[in-house]
Amino acid sequence: MKHSSKYTRQFFPAPEGEFQWLRKTYIDHPPVWCSVDLRDGNQALVTPMNLKDKLTFFQMLVQAGFREIEIGFPAASETEYAFCRTLIEEHLIPEDVTIQVLTQSREHIIARTFEAIQGAPHAIVHLYNSTSVAQRTQVFHKDKPEIIALAVEGAKLCKEYRDKCSGDIRLEYSPESFTGTEMDFALEICNAVLDVWQQDCNQPVIINLPDTVSCAMPHVYANQVAYLSRHLHNRERVILSVHPHNDRGCAVAESELALLAGADRVEGTLFGNGERTGNADIVTIALNMYAQGVDPGLDFHDLPEMTRIYEHATGMHINERQPYSGSLVFAAFSGSHQDAIAKGMKWRESHPDSTWNVPYLPIDPLDIGRTYDGDVIRINSQSGKGGIGYLLEHYYGIKLPDGMREGFGYHVKSISDRAHKELLPEEVYRIFQDTYVNLSSPIALPAIHYAQKDGIDAIVTIQSGTGIETVAASGNGRLDAVSNAVKNALNLDYTLKSYTEHALEVSSKSKAVSYVSLQDRKGQLFWGVGIHTDIIVSSTNALLSAVNRMILKTV
Repeated sequence: MKHSSKYTRQFFPAPEGEFQWLRKTYIDHPPVWCSVDLRDGNQALVTPMNLKDKLTFFQMLVQAGFREIEIGFPAASETEYAFCRTLIEEHLIPEDVTIQVLTQSREHIIARTFEAIQGAPHAIVHLYNSTSVAQRTQVFHKDKPEIIALAVEGAKLCKEYRDKCSGDIRLEYSPESFTGTEMDFALEICNAVLDVWQQDCNQPVIINLPDTVSCAMPHVYANQVAYLSRHLHNRERVILSVHPHNDRGCAVAESELALLAGADRVEGTLFGNGERTGNADIVTIALNMYAQGVDPGLDFHDLPEMTRIYEHATGMHINERQPYSGSLVFAAFSGSHQDAIAKGMKWRESHPDSTWNVPYLPIDPLDIGRTYDGDVIRINSQSGKGGIGYLLEHYYGIKLPDGMREGFGYHVKSISDRAHKELLPEEVYRIFQDTYVNLSSPIALPAIHYAQKDGIDAIVTIQSGTGIETVAASGNGRLDAVSNAVKNALNLDYTLKSYTEHALEVSSKSKAVSYVSLQDRKGQLFWGVGIHTDIIVSSTNALLSAVNRMILKTV
């Protein structure tokens, strides 16, 4: 890049660099969550949500467990105002849910905001003004005392209007562009607001520290949060909130480190939607906690349905590789990955009470509404025998013998490679059936009769392209006797190498599955499978399938 010299670091690191919070290695309890999907997320959409979609989205957030939801900027437009009034007048806000509304530090906007929330049982009025060097010098042309005066005047007005308003009204202040503000000034303006709001109020005040345009590494932001946490007035009466944006792709990391550094609350959106590159992705932050054994206090047990509602309401698309919610995040196409997952899942069957620790799966997909067959083991030209075998066993009850898995795996991969596409589970099963199961061409056995003498005699009717004949042969068992009859009639030279069977438990009517392998005089193996309610018929069908594959020279 030719012009890097025109840029420089635009953040102001905290003057105290103790970093004591870095000794912590995980978040041990959930923060207060506040969804800003209906305000910050909505204003970032090409086509903002209509009233119906916003109501549906609000109800989804409530069902997910959010107890603080920023619903909009009611003084900004009639649509925003109408949404707020609809929620209140139609009693759509549960008693334990607090709506939050945003306002600038201007009296007519503050007045309209309090008018909008009249009658709400619980509400947060979120006051903000810009404090960064760039905003002060380029946008507002005000010095530091003037910016503080603007914040203090807004704080006083909010307090006055709150005192006249019914309901439980709490107050929140954000120094917008906090990370681009000198830390001593950010602390000064936050404390000036706190001095107004804490004079005669027993309620905790929310101080929100937005990384409005991310400009530093996550630990820098976290240490800025830690600095304010240590020096805010009456810290025990302050809920310290963070609101990272994702300009550097670090909003999740910033949120997590900020929680270690002393933050009590996180503002973000489902799936990270928001201005420019977005906000902190609350789904990811919450499920990161969940993956380490911490209940996040939010319910994402049906994440695919939440994804569907989100995409319909916003017109946005969730990337296939987005953590947890993306359609491919649990997908294993690699053969080695599939094999490890299959073995991990088999291990869990014998250790059902152990903590989750399956290779390549950070959480159990079932916990968030995903499935193993459709979401985890995915079949394409990169897949391996372990994954293909696992899919057949998990979904269809087919337990391929070890010697059969490799050949079938290569066969499936070659079909996927030629078609240049992924194969669905039902397609893999259909390939399995067409390739191995109950094959009756070019040879068929229309009738078989048995008699027991010193061993077993089999009288076998054999149908081929040359006609029908009946052949008798003996063996040490039914399958061996039938095999000898077939060899004699067709002048075939092979060895019955292996035979296994199991019950097909997933079938509504119990069936037996038999697997036979034949080895010709060159040492090549040919597999056949029989499926039938009668185990004897199942075994002879498997033999016949293997014979037909040998005649056709298909492995």
